[in-house]
Amino acid sequence: MGSLRNPVGPLPSSIYWRRRAVMLAVVAVLALLITWIVTAGGGGGKKNTDASNGKNPAHTITPGPSSSGPAISQHPGGRDESSGGDSGGSGSGSGDGSSSGSASSSGSSGSAGSSGSGDGSSSGAAGGTGVVAGDALPASSPLPACTSSAVALSLKSLSNTYSPDQTPTFQLTAKNSSSADCKIDLGPKNAVLTITPSAGSHPYWTSSDCPKGAANLVFRVPAGQSITYTVKWDRKPSAPQCGTPAAGSAKADTYLLEARTPGFGQQQASFVLSAD
Repeated sequence: MGSLRNPVGPLPSSIYWRRRAVMLAVVAVLALLITWIVTAGGGGGKKNTDASNGKNPAHTITPGPSSSGPAISQHPGGRDESSGGDSGGSGSGSGDGSSSGSASSSGSSGSAGSSGSGDGSSSGAAGGTGVVAGDALPASSPLPACTSSAVALSLKSLSNTYSPDQTPTFQLTAKNSSSADCKIDLGPKNAVLTITPSAGSHPYWTSSDCPKGAANLVFRVPAGQSITYTVKWDRKPSAPQCGTPAAGSAKADTYLLEARTPGFGQQQASFVLSAD
């Protein structure tokens, strides 16, 4: 007993007491671990036994009655989307008439007029860039003059028929098929437009009689491209040298439209002024 209270050995007694404390702690931990394992194993067996005896009956899931119809009765999206054409709408915005205003209208590539024709044709007769008086070149421009071998002129009425509230609109297009830019005069004194009724032998209106703006308008025609100059007619007659024209306006009839440009021959088109 004395050796237990007073450890005997070459080392200090405090070291022996520490060793004894560590051993006792290990023994206590092992005892607690064994007790926990035994207790846990016994409890699980008891639970299983209780379950088998009906104390904790297992839950069962009984399937409900099946539906007589499909679970989803609609197509994805909530509505029939088989026809998609309606969403695009009708893209025509053209009417039977054209806008009234200045003698020539501004335009971007492919559009020289601001409104469509009654027959569904678009403005910009040959897909040319619309030009106006403000686009004219100075008289001193060094560009060479266009020739008929490189440039072709065409004439069209923007609509085949004009009702009384519509302004007749015409387009003169110059198409350059060469590889070099050139200039052409589409002014009313050089590219002379005339309008003659079908029953008449003399023009009812001539662009060179009394121009309201510049008499000569020289435009650049880029290589491989086209330009379109637009003229609007107020249905009034004209008189040479700005004389006094006849009173009234053009009557319902079919009219011949002609353009004569020096070096480019003559171009023709026709249109109808309807009574209503």
